[in-house]
Amino acid sequence: MPSYVKNHGILSGRDLQFLLRRTKLFVGLGFPYEGPAPLEAIANGCAFLNPKFNPPKSSKNTDFFKGKPTLRELTSQHPYAEVYIGKPHVWTVNINDLSEVEQAVKAILSQKIEPYLPFEFTCEGMLQRMNVFIEKQDFCHGQVMWPPLSALQVKIAETGKSCKQVCQENQLICEPSFFQHLNKDKDVLKYNIQCHTAESANDILVPSFDEKRKHCVFQGDLLLFSCAGSHLNHKRICPCRDYLKGQVALCKDCL
Repeated sequence: MPSYVKNHGILSGRDLQFLLRRTKLFVGLGFPYEGPAPLEAIANGCAFLNPKFNPPKSSKNTDFFKGKPTLRELTSQHPYAEVYIGKPHVWTVNINDLSEVEQAVKAILSQKIEPYLPFEFTCEGMLQRMNVFIEKQDFCHGQVMWPPLSALQVKIAETGKSCKQVCQENQLICEPSFFQHLNKDKDVLKYNIQCHTAESANDILVPSFDEKRKHCVFQGDLLLFSCAGSHLNHKRICPCRDYLKGQVALCKDCL
């Protein structure tokens, strides 16, 4: 280790919190993915240098995810912090680009960054979710519809893009529970998607359609609906919804 690096050893949780409060910058090393440490650092007033992954890491190119039943793509070490927190608390950079890293570090050191804890990680935020889930859902009469269907916003993903991507580009979030309402030709017709022909498939990349042939593919196994994964030839039909800042689990109509 370089002489200017101090190894603090294994710290208790309490000592780690005190150390973070005296720290200006928390540097991600690319692993572990989506861990709690960056959130603790941000809550104690640190900026988080978040390594960007290009191409995104997934079961297709990363051993850690191989064999796991998911096509999720991680665009950085901590996608939640990248998307839902952002600057000045989170700086997502190409860790191998020294110029980009230097600019980010200079920007961080030139300002005072206050501690920040997203509302959903507070006790009050947790209680709000609990209250909404209990008070707003009706488990006694037929099918439970949650989130409310009024939150549905349908977006079409171009070939090569996932539903997660297209929703995120529109400042929305992909809501898997809404897929069932886009799984018939009459359902998608409401959104000007015409199916001259249709078929069923057990594939996580559907519902989708071929715009030239007006051919639609719908989900044959309701357990396979997924926001992850992109189709090379078809456009995916994506159920997006809005969300409350700091409370991603809830839509604006959920309260």
